[in-house]
Amino acid sequence: MRHAEPFLPPFEPGIFDFLAARAVAGVEEATPRSYARTLSLPGGHGWFRLVRERRKLLLDYSVEDAADAPVLAARVRHLFDLDHDPASADAALAADPLLARRVAALPGIRLPGCVDPHEILIRAMIGQQITVAAATTALRQLMAVGTPTRLPHGSMTHLFPTPSQIAADGRSILRGPQRRIDSILAVAGMLGDGSLTIGVQDTPESLAEKLLPLPGIGPWTVGYVCMRVLGSSDIFLPTDSAVRNGYGLLRGDSLAAARAIKAPELARMAEPLRPWRSYATLHFWRVSGERPSGAARR
Repeated sequence: MRHAEPFLPPFEPGIFDFLAARAVAGVEEATPRSYARTLSLPGGHGWFRLVRERRKLLLDYSVEDAADAPVLAARVRHLFDLDHDPASADAALAADPLLARRVAALPGIRLPGCVDPHEILIRAMIGQQITVAAATTALRQLMAVGTPTRLPHGSMTHLFPTPSQIAADGRSILRGPQRRIDSILAVAGMLGDGSLTIGVQDTPESLAEKLLPLPGIGPWTVGYVCMRVLGSSDIFLPTDSAVRNGYGLLRGDSLAAARAIKAPELARMAEPLRPWRSYATLHFWRVSGERPSGAARR
């Protein structure tokens, strides 16, 4: 099946690069103008590919159960922030002298969402304090415990491992400090047995209540999950090294000077950017990622 997904222009295509940098082989395929993946739906398995062609976003997909088609489309829209009205966010951020030129160059920047809230929490925990490349390598190794999809397409042969699969078999695959592995497996076990659930029904406050008491989860992880699971427009991550570096580089600092910026300064700087601080975060990440010596971890 193929159809065009509606959205309010402009659409800044950098979200494809964001997803491509984090794509897990076997589950996802991504290029600067397309993104595809397998997924588990209420009625069975499915896959989709969203392609940018000129000014259109074209969605190809296949599902085992036709009733899942609207569910799949809704997840794609959430992943690509297609219900966002970029005019309001861009106008607010462009009022900041530091961001004005960036917003003019990158109008319509989108906030990456998710297709599975529990998957994003696991991915966020695995990605803490390591590079994007290292996190992606760890996730690819976890594919050994994933389920083959009944709708393979191209190189997409598996579903992302469920929390239960990771909890049961992930210890022999995950690498790093034992305490970190223990935390990931404990959270995966809670997601698997239902003692912990997160989703779009949550709020930033309820996510913080659920997640902050858990070992291995701090404010950065909660904020990142709020951005990607809830699509929260006003999350800021003042302890994030890529946010710090991007802000410093954008105002003309050397990378060494940018690394000396403290979280309280970043938090104060971002206050006037409410309620669009998540989109400001994306701009700072982009600046950091454009400089090889200041490449973003996230």
